[in-house]
Amino acid sequence: MVNAIATSIPPLTGPSGRWPARYTKIQAPNASDISPMKVNGKRTRRQSYNPDFVKVLIVGCGRVGSRLAADMSREGHEVTIVDRNQRAFDLFATRGVLGPSFSGSFVIGDGCDSELLKRAGVEDADAFIAVTEGDNRNMMASQIAYHVFKVKRVVCRLYDPAREDAFKNAGIQTYCPTLVGAAAIHKLVEE
Repeated sequence: MVNAIATSIPPLTGPSGRWPARYTKIQAPNASDISPMKVNGKRTRRQSYNPDFVKVLIVGCGRVGSRLAADMSREGHEVTIVDRNQRAFDLFATRGVLGPSFSGSFVIGDGCDSELLKRAGVEDADAFIAVTEGDNRNMMASQIAYHVFKVKRVVCRLYDPAREDAFKNAGIQTYCPTLVGAAAIHKLVEE
């Protein structure tokens, strides 16, 4: 399978007539074609002129990932969303979540692949969020972003509370919907 990047372009009908052309797969550049910024021969991170502006990379285009991408894009952040399934992008586009107002980019491929993450811009990302349906993929992608690419803000969704406790000690922020949901329901029952 060829990893591909799909970028946001004006809404047009795609080749099959089913989805906007901005979801059409295009050939990704080779990682060697992308040169990071260098200062005095050392690779540096690009700094934003607006401290409230965040370049964010989201792995997982499900309900949470697509909603988060749409909200952050609407706030003016530069968003790239990665998913290995083209249909995920199509589904949330037809539901209006990632509609014409979404100004971010889409990358089709495995969010645990470091070369794909490079092409998606992880080296310049201010934040990395892993919200796929699997704890293992979220943990792997988060560790790659944090330890290999030195992304400062990494958030990893983990459904298993035992994994969430162990992973918190690794320096990566975690969100466990199992614990949050149980606490919220418990509070509702007690009121």
